[in-house]
Amino acid sequence: MCREFCEKAQLRAGQTVVVGCSTSEVCGSRIGSNSNFEAAEAVFSGIYQVLHEKGVYLAAQCCEHLNRAVVIEREARPFDEIVNAVPQPKAGGSFATAAYKTFKDPVVLEEIRADAGIDIGDTLIGMHLKRVAVPVRLEHDRIGEARVVSARVRPKYIGGERARYSDLLR
Repeated sequence: MCREFCEKAQLRAGQTVVVGCSTSEVCGSRIGSNSNFEAAEAVFSGIYQVLHEKGVYLAAQCCEHLNRAVVIEREARPFDEIVNAVPQPKAGGSFATAAYKTFKDPVVLEEIRADAGIDIGDTLIGMHLKRVAVPVRLEHDRIGEARVVSARVRPKYIGGERARYSDLLR
């Protein structure tokens, strides 16, 4: 699923993908009701491996208990203002906890503007995407019992009917 996403979203090294993952939903429960760290580690490792190979940064969205902040490698956002929080399975979410434990030098940011995103289980990642979000339709749109929705971004079109646009940025 992640390789297909990278291809369809045309991701390049240095870009950032925000991922929100409800392990409760993956395991068939209602979001926020049954956090599962083992499921988080499995989903995280599959996504992280693919993105890391491509030189794309992963920003793991925390759950609402940490106001949907994100965990990311410090080198991806060296000048952004960090916040003092360490995600836990019941306060930040299992997926963000897996990221925090795996990253070489993790930091937590209140917000970012990512180049693309994967939402696993209706975690509402849209707040962390640049404008303008464009859906990326995947052949496999479920992980476990969770629905997967993904998007990439493109620059805004400006200039009206006489403007010309680059096909490379669509």
